[in-house]
Amino acid sequence: MAILGKLFGDPNKKNISNLEAQVEQVEGFREEFAKIPIEAFSQKSEKFKNELQSGKTLDDILPEAFALAREAAKRAINQFPYKTQVMGGLVLHQGKISEMKTGEGKTLAATMPLYLNALAGKGAHLVTVNDYLSKRDTAWMGRIYNLLGISVGCVQHDEAFLFDPSVKSDVDSKTAIQVDIELLRPVSRREAYQADITYGTNNEFGFDYLRDNMVQIRSQMVQRELNYAIVDEVDSILIDEARTPLIISAPDEEATDQYYKFAQLVNKLEEGPDYNIDEKMRAATLTEQGITSVEKSLGIENLYAEGGISLVHHIEQSLKAKALFKLDRDYVIKEGEIVIVDEFTGRLMPGRRYSEGLHQAIEAKENVEIKKESKTLASITFQNYFRMFKKLAGMTGTAATEAEEFSKIYGLEVMVIPTNKTLIRNDKTDQIFKTEEAKFKAIVNEVKQRNEKGQPVLIGTISIEKNELLGQLLDMEGVPHKMLNAKQHEQEANIIAQAGKDGAVTVATNMAGRGVDIILGGNPPDETGTEKVLSAGGLFVIGTERHESRRIDNQLRGRSGRQGDPGETQFFVSMEDDLMRIFGSDRMKGIMERLGIPDDMPIQNKMISRSLESAQKKVEGNNFDIRKHLVEYDDVINKHREVIYKKRHDVLNSEAGEEGYNGEILKMIESEIEQVVSFHTASEDEDIWDIEEIYEVADTIFPVTMEARVKMEDIHKEAGTKLEDAESRTHLIKYLIGLAHKEYKNLETRVGDENLMRNLERVVVLRVIDRLWIDHLSQMEHLRTGIGLRGYGQRDPLIEYKKEAYQLFTTMMASLQNNVAHTIYKIGLAKEIAPSMMQANQITQAPSKTMNGQHQHFTVPMEQPQAANDTFSQTKPQALPGTKVTEGGKLKTIDGEKVGRNDPCPCGSGKKFKKCHGQ
Repeated sequence: MAILGKLFGDPNKKNISNLEAQVEQVEGFREEFAKIPIEAFSQKSEKFKNELQSGKTLDDILPEAFALAREAAKRAINQFPYKTQVMGGLVLHQGKISEMKTGEGKTLAATMPLYLNALAGKGAHLVTVNDYLSKRDTAWMGRIYNLLGISVGCVQHDEAFLFDPSVKSDVDSKTAIQVDIELLRPVSRREAYQADITYGTNNEFGFDYLRDNMVQIRSQMVQRELNYAIVDEVDSILIDEARTPLIISAPDEEATDQYYKFAQLVNKLEEGPDYNIDEKMRAATLTEQGITSVEKSLGIENLYAEGGISLVHHIEQSLKAKALFKLDRDYVIKEGEIVIVDEFTGRLMPGRRYSEGLHQAIEAKENVEIKKESKTLASITFQNYFRMFKKLAGMTGTAATEAEEFSKIYGLEVMVIPTNKTLIRNDKTDQIFKTEEAKFKAIVNEVKQRNEKGQPVLIGTISIEKNELLGQLLDMEGVPHKMLNAKQHEQEANIIAQAGKDGAVTVATNMAGRGVDIILGGNPPDETGTEKVLSAGGLFVIGTERHESRRIDNQLRGRSGRQGDPGETQFFVSMEDDLMRIFGSDRMKGIMERLGIPDDMPIQNKMISRSLESAQKKVEGNNFDIRKHLVEYDDVINKHREVIYKKRHDVLNSEAGEEGYNGEILKMIESEIEQVVSFHTASEDEDIWDIEEIYEVADTIFPVTMEARVKMEDIHKEAGTKLEDAESRTHLIKYLIGLAHKEYKNLETRVGDENLMRNLERVVVLRVIDRLWIDHLSQMEHLRTGIGLRGYGQRDPLIEYKKEAYQLFTTMMASLQNNVAHTIYKIGLAKEIAPSMMQANQITQAPSKTMNGQHQHFTVPMEQPQAANDTFSQTKPQALPGTKVTEGGKLKTIDGEKVGRNDPCPCGSGKKFKKCHGQ
């Protein structure tokens, strides 16, 4: 790289040179805007918005908009952005990563590109690492945006705010440590997202995206289009947390005894009278007699109305478990568990489970323990969430060492912004000890000496365990100190803010307190204290061991020497530290022992220093490969997610259309009919076409009369006379599709209200999509768990994963069509439960938590079966000749006997009761 740099020059320097020219354009408006009155700021913003609507681009208005935001900062919070901050803002607007050293003012630098991009009216996000910072920066920077006439919101874990200047604040605007709650008005999350600029954490933005893709009504969505985002501490969020998926999960609250009950129930059913089996299509469906038997066993009058689609689904799964899945062929019982047998290889597949409740149904059938599972309802990684933004930018004090990863995974270029003042911090060479005990003893002695002369000391540890150990050692030596290990963000900010006071000793984990500057003399600064600290040499930062990543070490060093202040940093390392121990420092330790170097004598050795740096580079490369590998796998399911969420959005947005989702549903029904007919008429010999099976399957989708059955036979007979096979098949498909359309019209008539019908269609499709997607996520998890073993068979696990994932996806999409087709006509049987169907699933957030450092969850209550009620029915059945209406609106004969489902309807229509007034 050094040779290339000599040949072509440093690309960062060239980019900085270009930025300097743009900064001068911004600087050109400085004097003009210094003279404008307060009310002119919002007027200017309106002017910019109008210019954008008239065809100008953001780049066209950039110099003037940046200059206006710069002046607004001076008027609102008495801080005027330096040229280097303007430069950082320009990089952020370009959709790049701006590396600005600690204390260079990233928070203020972000206001300019946020303001500019917010003018387009499509929203702009500022992503922080914790709730405290998002709330603090909304209240602090909100003064600037308010002056500019721009609204700003903030989303928190369980609340949301808008900046509201209507209440005067007594808080000193020069300090950012105290959050001015008075200026933040509680609002809904949707209102916060509708603001021109929205602050929040990566977790909240990600979870809200997932929740938006679970709603049943479009108006419940809170986020707007993902337009522009600046990620603060971008290395922490996009690299350190990249392997942590956000997961919305729910405890599987289905009572296991229900599965045992269903297993016993279907054991009483007989093939033929009660259910039909289609082994080719691996399907088992209840007949009308079977439905009646089930209703009798369960003590209910209408399986679809009182049990709901979920109950029917579980009964059918129990039926499949009984009739289609055989012990020692499809599965075995091993150590009390159902283990699937691979149908192609005959090998056992431990850990894999059938989806959609089928596995539990088989467990109940074999009377083994039914395992409850936590269902994943939705998930996404930060990598894939942030890559959805049209324009993404980031800022941090340490990004250059990870430039390759930012480029390859996110397509983000890193630009290093020069400091406003020359960096004069003294980064001292490492002190290397033979043992950890000697190292900690030396650290405590060093801290005592520095503390005695009033120099503030910040000690960075890599773990809470080491943090507390060092605290105990300092207590033993009588050194007063503050402990900080990243447990309380607000306390964290205040402790870190005071770490620059004279005589302060702060012991902190390396990552604690990011986002808060350490000002020499304390915050707010005390002139006498500041002078004392400056004369003592500024802030002294001690690293208690090297981190796996050089970036984390640089972050710790960056605590000292802000804005040209003096400062010192030094790492104390031992041969027993994890990094040295894991990467083969035994030889080094042996050399130290042979040379007779005492434990408490530090050495400075170039070979050991190079060994340390080499170990760090090796670990960084390995971690990058792991993250890149995970992205490749997650990209597979991300494609599936895009398709499913697009389909959900289409369904939700169909509310506005006159046709709703009606057209798509009819296409699914037509496709299902075509598939069924084609499957059972695949033979060239029309004599073996299975018309009976076509009739039975079609009758499970929509009611098919005996007259229609006869017509189907007539079409079949014509195949052997005047029609060709293909033409006969097409004729049969068209005939059934015609019946399906006619029955759909009848369904709409029975529902009565067109808007209600469209809403019911939407609810049915969304619920089918959501159930299948949940099952698909579970199957993909199982697939991912065992796919690595394919490598032992000389097969690329990633290629195998993609192939099998595609098969699972196509199966899910086919199931979507099948489920909708077999469900939609049943809404006419479930009038009583429509209001409960129309209720959107309410998602209740529980505290986010990390499970083994891998998954961040919040849980939602699973949907519970709704009790039947009458509120759906617009009118109750009228009394017909020979009948009467009971209290519950049920039709009975005059003598009080209930009309049988298969009896002729007393109304005289000629139809069976179940297909007439029995609905």
